[in-house]
Amino acid sequence: MHRDINTILNYSQKVLDFIAKKELTREEKDWVALETLEGFRDNYNPGFLEYRKSVSTNYAAVEWEDSGTGFTDIYGRKFIDCLGGYGIYNVGHRHPKVLEAVKNQMNRQALHSQELLDPLRAMLAKLVAMITPGDLQFSFFTNSGTESVEGALKLARLHTGRPGIIAAVGGFHGKSLGSLSTTAKAVFRKPYLPLLPFVQHVPFGDAATLKAVIASSFAVGHEIAAVILEPIQGEGGVIIPPGDYFPRVREICDAYGVLLIADEVQTGMGRTGKLFAVEHYSVVPDILCLAKAFGGGVMPIGAFVSTAEIWQKMIPNPFIHTTTFGGNPLACAAAIAAIRVTLEEGLVEQAAEKGAYFLPKLQRLAGRYPILKEARGKGLLIGLEFVDDETGYAVAKGLFENGILVAGTLISAVTIRIEPALTITVDEMDQVVAVLEKVLQEVSAKR
Repeated sequence: MHRDINTILNYSQKVLDFIAKKELTREEKDWVALETLEGFRDNYNPGFLEYRKSVSTNYAAVEWEDSGTGFTDIYGRKFIDCLGGYGIYNVGHRHPKVLEAVKNQMNRQALHSQELLDPLRAMLAKLVAMITPGDLQFSFFTNSGTESVEGALKLARLHTGRPGIIAAVGGFHGKSLGSLSTTAKAVFRKPYLPLLPFVQHVPFGDAATLKAVIASSFAVGHEIAAVILEPIQGEGGVIIPPGDYFPRVREICDAYGVLLIADEVQTGMGRTGKLFAVEHYSVVPDILCLAKAFGGGVMPIGAFVSTAEIWQKMIPNPFIHTTTFGGNPLACAAAIAAIRVTLEEGLVEQAAEKGAYFLPKLQRLAGRYPILKEARGKGLLIGLEFVDDETGYAVAKGLFENGILVAGTLISAVTIRIEPALTITVDEMDQVVAVLEKVLQEVSAKR
């Protein structure tokens, strides 16, 4: 392939120049928007453009800057972010204390040598041991939620010496090959079958069936290493299990010597009104997975965390599971700042209080507009379930037209997720409710 070096240099410099500018002319904004469209269409994935058509009037909307509880597109239109990057922005967009920590570390060192000891990784691991429930003590840092799940599955197999994994129908744990094996949506799984062997799925919230499957698996020699569950299913539609479900799962796992993996990638760091959602059920998992909000909405970082006993087989060969960029200094700085901000500003308590204010208002709308079947949630992880997919998309589109970003699950809008920054104000929640009612009226009138 012939490379025109001058063209590459000129184009890359033009991009770097507009990144450096604080203000763009209208002509420059138009260029960025057009380049974005063409880049997605020709070089990234045109499917994203088709998806945006279904939920916004201007599917070329280009994010440009953000702060606090929302963002602004390249033409200056402001949006309240009620999607929150599917749970990334718990402390808000570009929280100044998280930014400061990352900038300070960047001024010193961005990435580490991979060979010497890097201090922030050790210090973050100590903080994670302090904030996680029970006797969880050791951490491995990753770059994303799916990597955290991959590590948790490997650790469970390593510790138990068994191959079997049980997950739940409706669960979502990522899309890399191992985590996809536990994810339950056929649309993501079928193109890649066969996936990891010895993975079974059981109904979510049904402890009796889980117990029967574990018992029968051991009876036929199909030994189970772990059960992996979300405390609340996010991608599945904000599905909250019965209050006794997790305590019963814990008892079942203990009875059979099976590890319990809690996937807190979306529910962790205060989202549900507890620092970790398993705390609603007074349950301590054997392995806990983190990501999304763990990086303070500034840097990507995840983790899987476990006990000293389970970690023992990771110690003789510390290179048995590695990643180049996981736990890098910039990401660790962001996570350390995010932990402090979350606790210092009482964001866990804010999530509980604001959810208790927000959810009843949404439930009242569900009572008035039949197209909205149900509003449910815990803290500021809220789901709005509609009568069908088409209606959900119409409502999401109407909200976007009025400056509020929401999203359904990844391929459906039967349930729209509301996951704002935990710093969202009462006035902003009231604005969301008012706009939602307006859109519900409009969509209902067209049916």
